[in-house]
Amino acid sequence: MEKTWRWFGPKDKITLPMLRQIGVEGIVTSLYDIPNGAVWPLEAIRSLQKYIEEYGLRWSVVESLPVAESIKYNGSDRDQLISNYIESLAHLGECGVRTVCYNFMPVIDWIRTDLEHPWPDGTTSLYFDLAEFAYFDIRILRRKGAEADYDAGVLQRVDALAGHVDEQKLIENIIVKTQGFVSGNITEEDKDPVGLFRQLLSLYEGVSKEDLRQNLKYFLSAVMPVCEKYGIGLCVHPDDPPRPVLGLPRIVTSAEDIDWMLKAVDNPHNGLTFCAGSLSAGAQNDVVAMARKFASRTHFVHLRSCDVLPGGNFIEAPHTAGRADLVELIRIFEKQNPALPMRVDHGRNLLGDEKMGYNAGYGFHGRMLALGQVDGMMAAVRNELKNNMI
Repeated sequence: MEKTWRWFGPKDKITLPMLRQIGVEGIVTSLYDIPNGAVWPLEAIRSLQKYIEEYGLRWSVVESLPVAESIKYNGSDRDQLISNYIESLAHLGECGVRTVCYNFMPVIDWIRTDLEHPWPDGTTSLYFDLAEFAYFDIRILRRKGAEADYDAGVLQRVDALAGHVDEQKLIENIIVKTQGFVSGNITEEDKDPVGLFRQLLSLYEGVSKEDLRQNLKYFLSAVMPVCEKYGIGLCVHPDDPPRPVLGLPRIVTSAEDIDWMLKAVDNPHNGLTFCAGSLSAGAQNDVVAMARKFASRTHFVHLRSCDVLPGGNFIEAPHTAGRADLVELIRIFEKQNPALPMRVDHGRNLLGDEKMGYNAGYGFHGRMLALGQVDGMMAAVRNELKNNMI
């Protein structure tokens, strides 16, 4: 598979020359300064593409071309926003950028409660604590009816946390630091992130899982013609974590969800970003079986792994461990399509990463170690294939 790296543009502290030195082949990036829902100008795409190519790399994947909230909840301006999305896809297609990752998660992208969870070896990683998340939902957000979404054990843990939680840090971890840098709805400049977040949640009052599914189907049906015209693989990212949150439906959480989405608009350009980390955070998911089932409709791969812990918690595992079994996933995807773009994801902080101000989960040394580990796995698998061992 093509070794790619998520890069946050020319202002990223991790530079393209650094990435060339560690064996990166393709860049995964976005136009981060374009507001959600606006058209991506052709010249802006060409300018960034040229910048990347000057360093001997290529723009392999867009991650992400954000889907505006109004498309997800069926607002009055949905059709205009979809028209803008189609125009952006056409501009990307004209420039030869033909893999586009997106998500259909309402309001909030990936969620963690601790961005620097300590390991015994001195490194840190991302962590999700269900009780802390429930504390945010019930005690900070004060969402109506939130208590009904958690069992008695979690509610007891929420009560025990009272007086022991840094509420400001929890707000930053859940709805600010993990959202703003990925073209999210909340940024570090927002003065009242909790109030803004409540407003965003209110837009989805009465929106069921089936409603959200139908809104996704409507969106995909509208954009498939431009994807066919330019050969674009549009690939949805699984929900992270793969479960309903904050009273919001989530519709890409399981094999059943993915199967529904692919059949609802049965077009080879409608595909999947196979994020092994997001899927492995759900105890309901057999990640290897899902890879076998959906390999032919996978356009982009994220290789990382999680361990599911008692009480609904999960932690980012080392890339050589966890529930995802990256070696077997590599076997599956290398046999299906060895040209697939792949990026490692959510590395640990190590060797001073924590002092550099990198985006949460996107330090340099931790991902460099992960890329080296995954590159070794891929080399071993390619050797197996060459010698007809698998």
